[in-house]
Amino acid sequence: MNKPEWLTLHAPNAEVLDKIKQLLDKSSLHTVCEDAVCPNVGECFASKTCTFMILGNICTRHCSFCAVGHGRPQALDPAEPQSVAAAARELGLKHVVVTSVTRDDLADGGAGHFAAAIRAIHQELPFATVEVLIPDFQGRTDLLDRVTAAGPDVINHNIETIPRLYSSVRPQALYSRSLALLRSVHESGKDILSKSGLMLGLGETESEVIAAMEDLRAAQCDILTLGQYLSPSPAHHPVFEYVHPDAFKKMEKIGYDLGFLEVNAGPLVRSSYHADGIFSGTRANKIRKGKRKNHGEDR
Repeated sequence: MNKPEWLTLHAPNAEVLDKIKQLLDKSSLHTVCEDAVCPNVGECFASKTCTFMILGNICTRHCSFCAVGHGRPQALDPAEPQSVAAAARELGLKHVVVTSVTRDDLADGGAGHFAAAIRAIHQELPFATVEVLIPDFQGRTDLLDRVTAAGPDVINHNIETIPRLYSSVRPQALYSRSLALLRSVHESGKDILSKSGLMLGLGETESEVIAAMEDLRAAQCDILTLGQYLSPSPAHHPVFEYVHPDAFKKMEKIGYDLGFLEVNAGPLVRSSYHADGIFSGTRANKIRKGKRKNHGEDR
């Protein structure tokens, strides 16, 4: 199946890519931009932004859509949280996004490492906002509490697809468990926005996508991303459909009608794509005021 013209990208600037890579290599850091073969890596690196990936670069789960390596991970690097903070400072980031591989082999699933990274970023960049894209911690709310206690501004956890496709797309995950985690972010009582995303083109129907969006809103999810699934290789889950940009616009409108505070939908949208824009200027104030109003909280 040939890619449509709306998925055509300009080649990234090699010089810009090299500069960011040198910084990351110097600190022995990984980014999901490179490891997950994100199509927007050139644009984001050119803007001197990236999504840091902590807990190493080997995942203990084997999702059929993901390009990140899986197997037996190495031991944690205790210096990694501070290295992330130092790199974010060197890049001059105002909104720092941190994700990870899933580490089911660790007693705390990496929650302590996430908390350490958040605190290190706050120390190095006290005026920056922090967004973390976390694994499901196998449903343990005590581990989620360790992350929320560190004070991130956004906690993102992607449900990725509709429940019917979980057995083939996310065989080691549970749809209900992911929704419960997002609900727990809201129930924490902290001033933290919750965020989730779905990939389209995996074989889902429009009605199934809308039902998943409704489930997310029922879990009090604040922010939604919708993007086109692109198979990393022939060995990964196949692309069943290239969803037209107009269909993404339709889903975006439905998302706002359902009550999401922010919806970012489009073929090239990814979890952290333009994440900083959500916190820029009046949009940040609008989202936070809307959350207080919708949640009935006076913070």
